[in-house]
Amino acid sequence: MDDVDRQILDALRRDARTPYTEIAEDIGVSEGTVRNRVDQLIEDDVIERFTVATSTGNVKAMIEIGVAMDVDTNEVGDRMVEWDAVDHVWQVSGEDDIVLVVDAADTGGVNDLMTKAREQESVVSTRTRLILDEKLG
Repeated sequence: MDDVDRQILDALRRDARTPYTEIAEDIGVSEGTVRNRVDQLIEDDVIERFTVATSTGNVKAMIEIGVAMDVDTNEVGDRMVEWDAVDHVWQVSGEDDIVLVVDAADTGGVNDLMTKAREQESVVSTRTRLILDEKLG
């Protein structure tokens, strides 16, 4: 991956619907170069998916989860990513092992996810942080 790829990714992170012609003009390459580079980034699994950021008025939160020492965090994360309202599952270093980034309809929805996480046999601790403001880079 070179500087052109990074510039293309930066543009797509800000708005995945940015026309390739606009990206090309901004970074000084042809539209065909942008199109070919994006196709290659998809094929190489650098771009995993295109997504939508929403402003729904929902409650966004991070649920930080600690799991038992003998637990496969990949397996736990694979289960949790399927839960409704979970946008991301991050495996992290530090006090906690997994962070769920959630977008729930209300605080009750966040509470339901916290309860569901706590009911998992492998989970030993949870901590929740409401996201008060969000800026996209």
